[in-house]
Amino acid sequence: MSQKYIIFIGVLILALLAGNFAYPDYLNKGIDALNGKFHWTLPHFWQKPYSLGLDLQGGVNLIYQADLSTVQDKSTSMAGLRDVIERRVNLFGVSEPVVQIQGQDRLVVQLPGVKDVKQAIDTIGQTPYLEFDEVRTEAESKPILDKIKEVQEAQQKNQDISKIKDWQLALQNPYIKPTELTGKYLSKATVNFDQTTFKPQIDLQFNSEGAKLFENITARNIKKPLAILLDGASIIDTTGDGVIDGSDLYAPIVQDKITGGKAVLTGDMSTKTANDIARRLNSGALPVKIGSPISQETVGPTLGAVSLQKSLWAGIYGLLAVVIFMIVFYRLPGFLASLALIVYVALNLALFKLVPVTLTLAGIGGFILSIGMAVDANILIFARMKEEIRQGKNLSLAISEGFKRAWPSIRDSNINSLIVCAILFIFTTSFIKGFALTLSLGIIVSLFSAIFITRILLLVFIGQRMEKFKWLL
Repeated sequence: MSQKYIIFIGVLILALLAGNFAYPDYLNKGIDALNGKFHWTLPHFWQKPYSLGLDLQGGVNLIYQADLSTVQDKSTSMAGLRDVIERRVNLFGVSEPVVQIQGQDRLVVQLPGVKDVKQAIDTIGQTPYLEFDEVRTEAESKPILDKIKEVQEAQQKNQDISKIKDWQLALQNPYIKPTELTGKYLSKATVNFDQTTFKPQIDLQFNSEGAKLFENITARNIKKPLAILLDGASIIDTTGDGVIDGSDLYAPIVQDKITGGKAVLTGDMSTKTANDIARRLNSGALPVKIGSPISQETVGPTLGAVSLQKSLWAGIYGLLAVVIFMIVFYRLPGFLASLALIVYVALNLALFKLVPVTLTLAGIGGFILSIGMAVDANILIFARMKEEIRQGKNLSLAISEGFKRAWPSIRDSNINSLIVCAILFIFTTSFIKGFALTLSLGIIVSLFSAIFITRILLLVFIGQRMEKFKWLL
């Protein structure tokens, strides 16, 4: 008997904590009132915002098309592109981004909370493409510079430049020439400190194919600079004018032939500069090129707020409908099951914050659906309890037998639902994943609510004293 009431008190405390964590505003207002009246310094209850998706809080939706014309393993390259862009977006602090592959060569980037397209494109970096280029000798640069001058003079005279011999030479960079080594082959770049000088240095790690390319390139460029470019420009402001432009060129000197795929970038640089270089090396190591987004869409925060408000009201109406149904059909047990359902809602919302789950319209739809599914177990249990009471058993035994005999059906049906949720989560896109995740969490919590919380409430509030009021059952 005492154990039953101890568990009930524990459930009550859990419900209060979950409810206040899900929505702490009322409790914190009460704390503020107490602090103001009695000059106390009570702290606020822990506040953690819900993570809302693009369709609920607004943001930017971008679609990029990758250039796969020179790529053989397209699926692997697109997977690498997705991973790097995701890392790049996370690096700049965008909350809960969605980066996913669409079709064969498109990448969808959803950035909740970002208000304008330009900010989103700047965050991603437009065309992040990392390359390691050789610096041309003066003899190699001269013919290109001469050809550029010749083409410019022809353009000033409105002449047809296609008639100029080797006019395409003017399209090349006169100071650097590309190599086969790009960000596709760079595994990672990390900042460490030299054990002797304690100066920052950058460790590069290439994959096996990149190691061979790097060995060949360094072998023919000993004591020569090797330029590192991101998006066709220097990865760092080398002139110190605050702008990375054509006057900047980050080109470390190759000291010796480098084997094994590991290299170290050293020099007179600050820790901040080293971190900037490493960050840009990592964020720019794209396996394929992407241009400007082919589609740009902004979802306004007002539209998102309206969607959120309508979703919340839908959830409230759904909860009320289920509560009314349970009370009308099952009376006192239905009322107790409704209390357990309210605890279920509080626990679910608290879980959404703790995990955290990025809530979208589809995700909220899954949660609302789980509210209706949450009482399925109670209905099976109560139906079985009715049968036991009709057979002349007392209330305590009827409750025990009801839970015991209904459990196999409850278990099998919920496992079936969880299997479907797992399939949806694994094999579908982000919006359906959100639906599957919230629904599966709801199913798991509903099992706890029906089997544990409802049972405790029945044991506490329905006992031998209710034998005279069987009409309430």
